[in-house]
Amino acid sequence: MKHFTKLLATAAVAITTAFPAFADTTLTVHYPMPGFFKDVMDTISKKFMEENPDIKIQFANPSATYEEGIQTIMRQVGTSEMPDLTFIGLNRLRMADERGIPVDMGTLIAKDQNMAEQGFSDNILKLAQVDGKQVGLAFATSNPIMYYNADLVKQAGGNPDTPPKTWDEVIALGAKIKALGNGVDSIDFRWQGDDWMFSALLFGAGGTMLNEDETEVAFNGPAGQKAMEVVDRLVKEAGMPVFTKPAGEQAFVAGKVGIAFQTTGALRNTIKNVGDKFDLRTAEIPLIDAENGKLPTGGNAVVILTKDEAKQDAAWKFAKFAAGPYGASVVVPGTGYVPNNELAAKSPEYLGDFYEKNPLFQAGLKQMPRMIPWYAFPGANGVRVTQTIVDNTSRVVDQSATPQEALDDAASEVKRLLPRK
Repeated sequence: MKHFTKLLATAAVAITTAFPAFADTTLTVHYPMPGFFKDVMDTISKKFMEENPDIKIQFANPSATYEEGIQTIMRQVGTSEMPDLTFIGLNRLRMADERGIPVDMGTLIAKDQNMAEQGFSDNILKLAQVDGKQVGLAFATSNPIMYYNADLVKQAGGNPDTPPKTWDEVIALGAKIKALGNGVDSIDFRWQGDDWMFSALLFGAGGTMLNEDETEVAFNGPAGQKAMEVVDRLVKEAGMPVFTKPAGEQAFVAGKVGIAFQTTGALRNTIKNVGDKFDLRTAEIPLIDAENGKLPTGGNAVVILTKDEAKQDAAWKFAKFAAGPYGASVVVPGTGYVPNNELAAKSPEYLGDFYEKNPLFQAGLKQMPRMIPWYAFPGANGVRVTQTIVDNTSRVVDQSATPQEALDDAASEVKRLLPRK
């Protein structure tokens, strides 16, 4: 019996040596917009678990939008439902940080010591910082671009090889497309959901949401007036209809809309949904101020929520993997977002020749030098502030208010919602 016990002990040692014991860690991960990200998340998590068999990734129910996502996380703070990691819209990182929700990644980066070698440059890290604090790692970054139906452009007498470069040219071409009749609409400008597309017009005119010390509303100044006038002209002169977001998407991919303005993140789905119905093209979005105009950086960052130190090590591994070169090499071709990792963008192992082979993705890449952070309003009312801007933009789209009336009303309400200093 003693001999048998000794054999068992020897065998156990041999097995342990051949197959090291893993202290399994399960991470619960939440993310928004499954229409864009489900396949991407599934691919990234599968590869991560293959390379890290001691860590299991399980997904919480995804949220439909960034706004719903941050509200869900805020409700779950301090409860057993709160995930270990989440992906937060870049313009909501400030809101999360002001409530002390995310783990400060600064200490994790300091321990790591070689972030630049992994493709995380200082500029890329800054995309997910709040007042210099590293709240997350940018995962998916985007800018707004122009999608257009080259067949309709040609029918309307335009040249699809030289797309419009100014809003005047967009409006003139839109009017010609609208005049084709037969149920064809001119333009779909995605103004619902959040303030991102209004920001594209405002920043594109050289404007800002608030003044420098964030004590006064600035979006109702000259730049904001020019921005809202573009929306008004799209309706009055180019015949832009009052589309809901889903209706606009469906009409465009069905070949019934000439020009659409929205995120690069929708590119892969748009390509798939258009199929061979028409000749799909993309181009850079016009800037009201071609010299000084900027564009908001859309997208999200991976954020660590768990305060459990043992889980934090595993969460840091997953965050870096998702936002790293492999993750970027899945996100870019799988969606249309622009690369947020320099190693992924330059290395032939990842995205080296991707853009040369996929010209529809080049518009977003060309605009990267124009990208600035998507503005995050201070205080507890960020979501309500955003909705105020959306609601008043919609009044211009449905022609129930003039651009100036909409701006004045939005500014008055936003001022009331901002924290008092």
